[in-house]
Amino acid sequence: MAGGRPIPSFETVRYEVADAVATITLDRPDALNALTIAVKRDLLAALRAVERDRAVRAVVLTGAGRAFCAGQDLRERLESDAAPLAVELRERYNPIIRAMRALDQPIVGAINGVAAGAGASLAFACDVRLVSDQASFRLAFGRIGLVPDSGATWFLPRLVGAAKASELALLDEPLSAADAERIGLVARVVPADELAAEARSVATRLAAMAPRALALTKHALERSWSVGLDAALDDEAYRQGIAGATADHREGIAAFLEKRQPRFRGE
Repeated sequence: MAGGRPIPSFETVRYEVADAVATITLDRPDALNALTIAVKRDLLAALRAVERDRAVRAVVLTGAGRAFCAGQDLRERLESDAAPLAVELRERYNPIIRAMRALDQPIVGAINGVAAGAGASLAFACDVRLVSDQASFRLAFGRIGLVPDSGATWFLPRLVGAAKASELALLDEPLSAADAERIGLVARVVPADELAAEARSVATRLAAMAPRALALTKHALERSWSVGLDAALDDEAYRQGIAGATADHREGIAAFLEKRQPRFRGE
């Protein structure tokens, strides 16, 4: 049970909740967690489950086996009834990215292996990215005559700057874990056998913080990419007014004065 609700189960995604952290694992290891209609359906449903569960305060998103996500399962695109790509994006991919960014809970991406195509876009949409030293990124769209999608053209310039984003997108350059850290795409590189524990540790730290303040911070950072300084200052004042009226803020002050750890309840 999580937040008084049964833990949902899915065919292609593992969903686990413990200590206020939901772990979502793409679970097609034999196919490098490539995205089928079923995976996209299950991943969106898992994100909706997080959205509904106030007991969940942070999320870890990762992949089973040796890959994070290899992107779209191309064999599915060869099926006679495959939807046009524009429809597939609007109906199945874009809702996932929007759901990730709309979540109040921060998402820690534990990038355990290759993140390619839309799999790279999933990684970009996380709030904090930790990567295995065996991981790599590649947009890979150019190899099959397509355009980077699922938010890649929006996230990349904001994360790494215009010059590097153009190189990665236009030249289809692969990016090692070390280079991803060097250009600021990821928070840090972790030895492969330590990644799961490190991601869990970061998510647990986030889960112990004031959830309302975290949500307000996440959304303020999101909005700051598209507004000027004056609008950002006004937005900060607005959000600070909300945070300052919470019981968690009062608890934080009390804990500071009493020299103890705060006990945030999300109120």
